[in-house]
Amino acid sequence: MTEEPERPQSELLADRRAKLDRLRQEGIEPFPHGFADRTEIAAVRESHENLEPGEETSDRYRIAGRMTARRGHGKAAFLDMKDGTGQMQVQARVDELAEAYEGLLSLDIGDIVGIEGTVFASKRGELSIRADAWELLSKSLRAPPEKFHGLEDVETRYRRRELDLMANEETRELFLKRARTIAEVRRWFDARGFVEVETPVLQPLYGGALARPFTTHHNALDRDLYLRIATELYLKRLVVGGIEKVYELGKDFRNEGISHKHNPEFTMLEWYEAYADYNDTATELEGLVAAVAQEVLGTTKIEREGEVIDLAPPWRRVTLREAIKDETGIDVMEHPSREELANAMGTEADEEEGWGKLVDGLLSKEVEPKLIQPTFIIDYPVELSPFAKRHRETDGLVERWEAFVGGIEISNSFTELNDPDEQRRRFEAQAEETARGDEETQPYDETFIEALEQGMPPTGGVGLGIDRLVMILTGAKSLREVVLFPAMRN
Repeated sequence: MTEEPERPQSELLADRRAKLDRLRQEGIEPFPHGFADRTEIAAVRESHENLEPGEETSDRYRIAGRMTARRGHGKAAFLDMKDGTGQMQVQARVDELAEAYEGLLSLDIGDIVGIEGTVFASKRGELSIRADAWELLSKSLRAPPEKFHGLEDVETRYRRRELDLMANEETRELFLKRARTIAEVRRWFDARGFVEVETPVLQPLYGGALARPFTTHHNALDRDLYLRIATELYLKRLVVGGIEKVYELGKDFRNEGISHKHNPEFTMLEWYEAYADYNDTATELEGLVAAVAQEVLGTTKIEREGEVIDLAPPWRRVTLREAIKDETGIDVMEHPSREELANAMGTEADEEEGWGKLVDGLLSKEVEPKLIQPTFIIDYPVELSPFAKRHRETDGLVERWEAFVGGIEISNSFTELNDPDEQRRRFEAQAEETARGDEETQPYDETFIEALEQGMPPTGGVGLGIDRLVMILTGAKSLREVVLFPAMRN
């Protein structure tokens, strides 16, 4: 491979711009409109995978891609070309290209080029195209990252994802798996009669989760609006309207911290099914995840941090009371004080944090990291769940579960509260938490109450974090690995 000297990017940029100027002076368009009749490299390779070393063909192809390497000099050279489907070697010879030979060799690594020629296998068995014509399709003005040997700087990989995708095959494969995951999720729901919908991203009142929203202002309406924190309330209004099996895949936004499992913009799947409860949705969730893993990975078994995790149903089920008591000795059903809960986490009780939030913090800190095998934590205190239906057997609890895999919460579900009077009381309780200074509470939504007053059938609802699911399926350790352009600090 030819190597450009280690010089500042500014000098390399100047040299490449000078080449660009020369091309235009010679009447060559460095950014043409298209390249007709192109064949993807993967298709060429598939059609000729059985060629013997040294075997020639008369089969002609037009391929296009980025030049990633160049070897040889004199009267013959080899180029490596890469498109979105694969890589192929190109042989360039003076006797085939004549005057066009020097022009091809004068191109820079990173230029996007169209090649036309015949397929053959080199003496070493490398499938190749012998070029007899070429065309510059896009002049690359900046040197590629690390000469295509891999881009390792984490900050650059996240901030300049195009360079990461260009340099790292594993990054491209990860995001292809993400795309297949989303496609399989849709296929799973569509096959079961669910209807995919789109609800507002800009909302007059946020709701459906305990989180702080992003606020914006609509000039024409002269009013503040909120980026949605969840799709829940709108989807349940659709159930009221008669769409009894409904789902939405889209972006939610929460104005909260950034960590290895939090990004202010994230992809969420929510689905609601009339006449179902949280037992039904648990069965659906474990079936969905196992089916998607099987289709995307070819197996329901994954390895994470040295431990094999089996996503196949049935998943373990344990109550929140049991899970916290086993790890901390605290029985939340005896309603320990806020100070006791804070002490168990090694912190002091914040006046702005209600009792429910402290219980949730205890679960997150002391229990969640240890839930490696797929586990449903079920039956939560009512204070943690303003939209969940009261437990049919135990006072003070609601019918809710959260699903954990690999020490990460991936999903949340309720038997949905459909009593409008009880929902009104829950909103009022949330208002008291707001008055205490808690900014992550559910505001009072009278429109939603009125919808419930129309009558909502018994319903089970689920939220599944797509980014976190992709983390689990790909073995990624951070959400930023599976989000193409994650939020970054300045």
